[in-house]
Amino acid sequence: MKAETRNAAAAAAVLLALCAVPFLAGKFTVYLTMRIMLLGIFAVGYNLLLGQTGLLSFGHGAFYAAGAYGLGFFGLHVSGHPLFGVAAGVAAAVLLAVLVGYLCVRHTEIYFAMLTLACGMMVFSLIWNAREITGGDDGLIGIMRSPVSFFGLFKIPIGTDRQFYFFVLVFFAFSVWAAHRIRQSPFGLALAGIRENARRSEFAGVPVRRYRLAVFVLSGAFAGLSGSLEALLESNARPFMAHWTHSAEPVLVSLLGGLSSLAGPLVGGAIFVAMREIIQRFTENWMLGFGIVLLVIIMGFRGGVMGTLSALFRKATAPGEG
Repeated sequence: MKAETRNAAAAAAVLLALCAVPFLAGKFTVYLTMRIMLLGIFAVGYNLLLGQTGLLSFGHGAFYAAGAYGLGFFGLHVSGHPLFGVAAGVAAAVLLAVLVGYLCVRHTEIYFAMLTLACGMMVFSLIWNAREITGGDDGLIGIMRSPVSFFGLFKIPIGTDRQFYFFVLVFFAFSVWAAHRIRQSPFGLALAGIRENARRSEFAGVPVRRYRLAVFVLSGAFAGLSGSLEALLESNARPFMAHWTHSAEPVLVSLLGGLSSLAGPLVGGAIFVAMREIIQRFTENWMLGFGIVLLVIIMGFRGGVMGTLSALFRKATAPGEG
C-alpha cells in the first residue's frame, strides 16, 4: 500500500509540473515538452506489446502514420473538429492494426518482428507512391487546429502552442492512466503470463492468439493517438512517420527507460528527446553521436534507467543482515 501511495504522489507531482510548463517556460521548451509527451504516448502503448507480452514489432510507425493521415483526411475533407479528427485517426490506426495483427500474431519472436517490419514498409511505400491521395513525399499539408467546441455551447481555442499544450496533456494523462489500468487488470496479468510461458497459459485456458491480437490492436491505438496529435502539432502528416526508423523509436525508448514498469518508457522518452536535441546542437553528425550515447546507456543500464534505479533503491532500503 505504501508503494501505491508513493507512486500516486509521484504521478501527481509530475502532472502538476507539466501543468506549470506553459506558464514558466519559453516557447521552445513548451514545444519540446509536447514532443516528449507524444513519444510517451507512443511508447507506453508499445510497451504493452513488448514489455507486457514480449512481442517485438518493427512496424508500429505504420499505425502512427495511419493516425496522422486519418486525422488529416478527416480534417481536410469532413470536419475540422479536433476531437472528431483524433477519433478518426485512432479508428484508422485500429483498423490497420487489426489487419496487420491478424497476419502477424500467428507467429512469434523473429518471424513476428520481420512480418511487422514488412507490413510497415509496405504502408510506407503506399503512402510515398500514392501522391494523388496522400501527397507523396510532401505529405498532407494545411491541417488546421480548429477550436474544441462542445455542442456549440462554448469553444476552447488550441491555435497557439501554449493552448494546444493542454490539449496534448489531457490525452497524455489519459494514456498513462489507461496503460496503468490495462497492466493491472486481469487481461494485463494474463499477458504477463503469456510472456513468461505461452504454452502454459494456453493449457490454463487463456486464448493466447486472441490476447496477442487484442494487445497488438491496443498498442496500435496508442500509436494512432500519438500520430494524430503530431499531425495537429505540426499541421501536416508525413510519409516518414511510417518508416521503420520511426518504428524503432519506441523500441529504443522502452529499452532506455526499462521494460518492467510503466514509468520506464516515459523516462526513456524524456531522455531520448532531450539527448537528441542537445547532441544536434553540437555536431552535424548527430546521429552517430546519438547512437553511441544510446548504446552506452542501454549497455550500462541493463534493466533500463528505471530498472537500475529501482534495484538501487531496493538495495539501499533493504534491512541489513544480521
